[in-house]
Amino acid sequence: MDNAKINAELERIKKGFPWLDIAAPATPGRGIEVLTEEEATRAEAYAENTEVAGRCKFVPASGAASRMFKDIFAGAESENDAVRKLAAELENFAFYDPAVFGKAPFAPKDTARKLLFDEGLGYGKKPKGVLKFHRYPDEVRTAIAEHFVEGQAYMRNADGSVKLIVTISPEHRELFEAAVAEIKEKYEKRYGVTYDVTFTYQDKATDTVAATPEGGPFLKEDGTPLFRPAGHGALIYNLNNVEEELVSIKNIDNVCTERMQPATYKWKKVLMGRALELRDKIYDYLYTFDQLTEVRKNIADFLYIPANNMMQDDPYATPECQELCNEIEAFLRDELCIEMPPAKDCRDRAQQLRDKLDRPIRVCGMVKNEGEPGGGPFIVRAEDGSTSLQILEGAQINPDSPEAVAALKSATHFNPVDLVCILRNYKGEKFNLPDYVDQETGFISSKSYEGRQLLALELPGLWNGAMSDWNTLFVEVPIETFNPVKTVLDLLRPAHR
Repeated sequence: MDNAKINAELERIKKGFPWLDIAAPATPGRGIEVLTEEEATRAEAYAENTEVAGRCKFVPASGAASRMFKDIFAGAESENDAVRKLAAELENFAFYDPAVFGKAPFAPKDTARKLLFDEGLGYGKKPKGVLKFHRYPDEVRTAIAEHFVEGQAYMRNADGSVKLIVTISPEHRELFEAAVAEIKEKYEKRYGVTYDVTFTYQDKATDTVAATPEGGPFLKEDGTPLFRPAGHGALIYNLNNVEEELVSIKNIDNVCTERMQPATYKWKKVLMGRALELRDKIYDYLYTFDQLTEVRKNIADFLYIPANNMMQDDPYATPECQELCNEIEAFLRDELCIEMPPAKDCRDRAQQLRDKLDRPIRVCGMVKNEGEPGGGPFIVRAEDGSTSLQILEGAQINPDSPEAVAALKSATHFNPVDLVCILRNYKGEKFNLPDYVDQETGFISSKSYEGRQLLALELPGLWNGAMSDWNTLFVEVPIETFNPVKTVLDLLRPAHR
């Protein structure tokens, strides 16, 4: 990395990021769609019957599962409630193996060591995707296996293929390849599909320099600066390489046993249907807009109208164009919570509206807030006065602002990283996704390296600032569709039994 980039990143860490201006929380009726059963059924059917230029499942799965075992690591040194619970319930976990752990009763600290370290399963260094999550009468499934099962149910292409793009760390590739090899052929025969699996890495070029708590460069023992992966926001570049038009995004640990998956299937199709309905409405507006203005331009060119007379034949000033602009403005306001900034004239207004339409689309599932972690849905105001729907993390909300704190407290839903994206424009061309990132929405987080504290610069999050300039729709989905495994003890919940 060159010195200019290092200095710019250190300056950014010192400066920080601006707080976002929250206009209001997104709630049912204003920012979050709550579909009737009839509307949900219609959206589901639309997803099944509408043509798209390919579908794929994008699964963020990089990094080891060390945070999943944080309390277990601590309990391996000094016995705590987490390892006592682990030992007491050990036989109820899918990863229980008598050859590794022996038979009951199980000593808590010894159980923790056999789970985490190489003397046993070595789960403390492995990625979540290859860990055994669920036990069935005839097999045990890893997290990645459950994504295979989900994929065939709602992301099947017309040719019978199921495309999965899984973001991993290079050091975990062999583990993932082995986990996939174990199930691929078996599941293809079982479900009548072919799986097309691509593993992709977070680009090292997106790593950012670490800083000391005082703001200087954090140096390793050899005197060189420490660079760190810049958070999941760096994955916008991986997503940008996807060729398919319709993409479903869901974290590796958000899975459940197959008996509970029908709700996930249904609501994923609902989200896809709403994305495609939104796509087609926007495509119609753009096509009509371009036809209307291009015809007028062609007439003006054909008649050789002098430049000083163009205003009377300005295609953007015609009653037809202004009527269309009124309709688009109402659509953006009522369906996407987009308030437009003031325009200088008819041409400026029309161009602003067209630019707002011609963007990538994301439809995000929103779950009623019952205390689970996740980014919140808000209506945010930009510097130019316009508003948009955004997913914010707590770190982006000013704790010293009574209005911002009140908005946070009155939020009713959160985003469980359940997204459907449209990545092409109405002419079938791919959007260049980095063009739609808000660079002012990154994070500064506190981390440690070999016991030393540091400040880390994280890029705008994949489903936060990296998609800030997308057309966004929030749709309420049932809590049953959200079953994350943040700690190993979460595997004892009903969704994983």
